[in-house]
Amino acid sequence: MAFESLVIRQPAGGGPPQLFSWGAIKWLCNAELQPGAEQTLGLVFTNPGQSNGVHLHPNCEELLYVISGECEHSIEDEVFLLRAGDSLRVPRGRRHGVVNRGWEPLRLLVCYSSPRRETQGLESQPARC
Repeated sequence: MAFESLVIRQPAGGGPPQLFSWGAIKWLCNAELQPGAEQTLGLVFTNPGQSNGVHLHPNCEELLYVISGECEHSIEDEVFLLRAGDSLRVPRGRRHGVVNRGWEPLRLLVCYSSPRRETQGLESQPARC
């Protein structure tokens, strides 16, 4: 495999984001975008005062990095205050969710240990932060 084939070029402005009531996700790499990929990478945007709901990923762990903003992120019954520059690892199968407690949008870089991230959850339930 030539190294050039490993470069992931996004169209101008990137592909269309997945829109939710709480914000959006834009996928940068996964099995659909990059056949042969072994991980998923994306950008998450959470609006002020919003939560992405409690959920879990049964087939992968999640790593997240706070690009800007601040939030409370729950994993099971533990709550972590995260600010720009902080990272968090969410183990496979753990219930978790984020609440943007700041006044500005929260921007996260997220990575999953599977190219086909699965999500189970209760999107209508706010995170317990």
